[in-house]
Amino acid sequence: MPRPTRRGAPPAARADRRTSPARPATARQGSGLLRHPAWGMAGGALCVSASAVLLGLARTDPGTASFYRCVLALPALVVLALPERRRQGPPSRGQYGLALLAGAAFAWDMLLWTQAIAEVGAGLSTVLVNVQVVLVPLLAWAVDREPVPRSFLLWVPVILLGVVLTGGVVEGGASGSDPRAGTIHAVLAAVCYSVFLFLLRRGGHGGLVRQRYVLVIACAALVSLLAGRFSYGLDLTPGWKVMGWLLAVAVSSQVVGWLLVASTSPMLSSHVGAVLLLLTPVGAVALGAVVLGERPTVLQLAGCVLILVSAYCAAAREIRPRGRPVRPGSADGSASGCEETSD
Repeated sequence: MPRPTRRGAPPAARADRRTSPARPATARQGSGLLRHPAWGMAGGALCVSASAVLLGLARTDPGTASFYRCVLALPALVVLALPERRRQGPPSRGQYGLALLAGAAFAWDMLLWTQAIAEVGAGLSTVLVNVQVVLVPLLAWAVDREPVPRSFLLWVPVILLGVVLTGGVVEGGASGSDPRAGTIHAVLAAVCYSVFLFLLRRGGHGGLVRQRYVLVIACAALVSLLAGRFSYGLDLTPGWKVMGWLLAVAVSSQVVGWLLVASTSPMLSSHVGAVLLLLTPVGAVALGAVVLGERPTVLQLAGCVLILVSAYCAAAREIRPRGRPVRPGSADGSASGCEETSD
């Protein structure tokens, strides 16, 4: 029997199965954005970065902010999810469970992080929350046995240094009303944030991204309502000015930012998604300078550069289009196979 002549296809296929998480059917239909999942994740992270500045302008309690940023986003999210439900039906019972757990984790992340900002300062709280860059790949390895490339592990110290510098900790970022309590709250927020990201990505492998995301935000709104009522402060009539800022948070973060993250994270490996989300503090520094007139220091700018460089180096292979068909035996197919197996 003659041997197949298309020698480039099998290595590329093996590499794709080894390095890429399972993709839902909805991702294959796809828009141009979903054929570039790394760029979609980066865009989502930058949209989320606006929430820090907008919440600063809102000046309200953690419970009020967390509750309304979810509730105000729900009508638009439901409208976006309806066509998906008509095409593909409702989520399964297992998908409901993952979505509700992710929503609860997201709510506690928002509440704890907002509380930590006042207690320990924006710098250190930002640094502690973004240890997700290590925790999310570890969760994916422990639960799903997803391999973590050595190249990523080599970049982790550089990534963490960039986060520390961006947060301003070296220049006194650990100020606040109660640094000890704030550190505890920020660490707990980091754990909740990592669980949320892991569950959001894991649930996306089953498709129906928009419907599941509606469940995530609805659950987060309910948990924020209860937690705000009993512990974190809740004002159901905060005034039109505050509501305007929280509406802006809902649109930029919940509707656009996190929906992009929910749609693209299942198409990326866990370590790449975690690194690209570090663009959030970089965007927050830039928006703070433009909107609030804040002037980042030289060390903060150096930290932003380190994050951008490390994010590119850790995600370089997945920034290229992933949905583009490759002809078997072509130069692209052969190169892809060699590149993926070289790690």
